[in-house]
Parts: sequence; C-alpha cells; structure tokens
Amino acid sequence: MTPILRMESARLVLRQWRDDDLDEFAAMSADPQVMRYFPAPLTRLESAALIGRIRGHFNEYGFGLWALERSDSGAFIGMTGLLHVSFDADFAPAVEIGWRLARRHWGLGFASEAAWTCLRCAFTQLRLDQVVSFTSQTNLPSQKVMQAIGMVQDPHGGFEHPRLPPGHPLRPHVLYRIDRAHWQQTQHG
Repeated sequence: MTPILRMESARLVLRQWRDDDLDEFAAMSADPQVMRYFPAPLTRLESAALIGRIRGHFNEYGFGLWALERSDSGAFIGMTGLLHVSFDADFAPAVEIGWRLARRHWGLGFASEAAWTCLRCAFTQLRLDQVVSFTSQTNLPSQKVMQAIGMVQDPHGGFEHPRLPPGHPLRPHVLYRIDRAHWQQTQHG
C-alpha cells in the first residue's frame, strides 16, 4: 500500500513527522495536564522513541499517527491518527483512532476535526470495516471527542488495560466503536 503521507481539513494539516517536531512534541508529552490520562509524562528520549515507533507503523502499514499542524500558522499542535491495537484484547485485532493535542490548542474543535479526517481516511482510502477508540473511564474529554465524531460506546466493551498494573486508577477503560455504515450515515445525515 502507498503510504498516506498528508491529509488536510478546513483548518488543519495531518502530515508526516519531521525531525524538528521533537521539541514541541516533547514539551507537549512532558506536560502533566496533557498526560493526566496516561501513566506518566514522557521524557524527551521517550518522546523521540515514540516518534520512531510511529514512523515504523507508517513504514509497515502506510498509515499511523500523523503530526498535526494548523493550516493558518503551520504551528505543531499534536498528533491524530490510526494505528493497529498492539496488545491482546477481546476487540483485537482492530485499528484504533487516537489524538493528543498541546494544551493551548484545547477547546477549539481541533481534535474532532482531525479525527473526522482520519475516519474519512479509514473508511474511504483504507476501506476498514470498523474503527475503535478507548480510554480510561475517567477521561471524559476524549470520550466527548469520540461521541462528537459519531462513535458509540460499547456497553460490553469495558476492559482493564493490560499494560497497566492491577489497581492502577487508569486501568479501567471504556471502548467506543464506529463502523463504515454508521460513518456513512453521519456524512449524509
């Protein structure tokens, strides 16, 4: 498959990662507020390693987590994209949609706008049947984005994230889904 290297929406560019994204990405990933629903903020080295894994996913599958920038200023604001679920779960194998934005870009609708662009890619270019998303039960902001893009919570899909230790407050997760037919209805609805 030819890699999908760039997509655009009304206000955003989803693009490949550049080496000069590391400073902004590392700052965002070190922000305790941005990372409050993750086990811990990331060090600069951990952020660089994550970019490496994202690039590897693109090399293997042709898609992944795109770097996200504003069209008007070119400012790096975070990442949004699609990736294969990398742990054993009842709903896997699956492709998930996810996002992480720098705090100063919250509340502007960028996460939903970028996620819509990724869903369009998932269902029209990649021809996926379904996309999932999951997060900690306490991460209401991400759940609102999931709902805004037409995803529906799976009432039987809650799970304990296997990469977090038993008893960890972020371990209980909710699962959301959207399939191609439902996405198409939202486009014409």
